[in-house]
Amino acid sequence: MTVNDAVAKHISLLLQEKGISQYRLEQESGIQHGSMQCIMNGRNKTVTLSTVMMLAKGFHMSLTEFLDDDIFRSEHIEVE
Repeated sequence: MTVNDAVAKHISLLLQEKGISQYRLEQESGIQHGSMQCIMNGRNKTVTLSTVMMLAKGFHMSLTEFLDDDIFRSEHIEVE
């Protein structure tokens, strides 16, 4: 699994947990729809730290809270 895959899966989980739409996340985070689609569809090969920070902001979480998930501790994440 790539870092992008892990971020996309975590986004999906948080959207479901918080009961918000992807559109609302885009509005709250400032991430453009096309960029979000690339992340969610796996067309993006890498996710930058600034994008992760924007996602955390969109979920009203700190960066640490966003990254504090088992999916990011996985030994199966490919890091290039």
